[in-house]
Amino acid sequence: MTSIDESLLLKTAAEYGVPGPVARELMARTRPCLYLVPHEQVPAALREDARPAARTGGLPALPDGVDWPEPRNPLVLSVDCAALPHDVLDIELPADGHLLLFTEIEYPPESSVVLHVRAGARTTERSATYESNESNGEAGQVRVYEPRTLYPVPGLTLDGDGEAGPRTRAFLDEDRADEGANDGAGAQDGAEDALDSFEEAVLDMAFGGQRPGVCVQLGGFSDSWDMAPDVGELVLFVQLAGQAIDYNVFTMNLIVGTREDIAARRFAGLQYDQQC
Repeated sequence: MTSIDESLLLKTAAEYGVPGPVARELMARTRPCLYLVPHEQVPAALREDARPAARTGGLPALPDGVDWPEPRNPLVLSVDCAALPHDVLDIELPADGHLLLFTEIEYPPESSVVLHVRAGARTTERSATYESNESNGEAGQVRVYEPRTLYPVPGLTLDGDGEAGPRTRAFLDEDRADEGANDGAGAQDGAEDALDSFEEAVLDMAFGGQRPGVCVQLGGFSDSWDMAPDVGELVLFVQLAGQAIDYNVFTMNLIVGTREDIAARRFAGLQYDQQC
């Protein structure tokens, strides 16, 4: 699992004026993730040994007898499970083989498909052109996005919607006693700003540098633009910023499911949410 040395955590907290107990409460609200990023966004310290583990776009390589899944949505992500760092995520992905994700990112999809192609399966790259059932007899064409190679980088995510712990609430409220001057707003804002800056520093530290603003993310908490879909028993499976697939697509695409369904590869039970 991704972690930060406690002495470094407490030193960083002190630099931002955040008490140690508050810093520990913050870490209790984090979950590990894997960012999938282009090589130039891999932290410098990791870049030399970085190995590719995923690709956006392109054409799918499918086993014999398996056709492009209906309704023939674009292939937006392929993940080489064996190339992912092990023991990072707190959800169970396949140890090998490839995960293929077919969905629409430009408008809400009617349906989406995740396939797991087992390791060693004999596969053939499928064409984007197919026989259409339309009466005009013209061939159909699936949208194909430009392939981009991605590299895995471990990181941490924060439950932004979670309830703050008692030490954190006390830290944010401790200056409220001095309400005579400005109703305590200035002090409250100061504590909130310090905590926000510390949170960003911790997440960047876990990544090894400044986290990418646009990327693909496996596991962790979602960074949703609207209501977070990973609530209750649902956890984030994958999150795809539209611009990580196509620079001109401004959507956030989130796929969630139960830990049990993800571990058992019951991908038909996953839920899809597109935000814009």
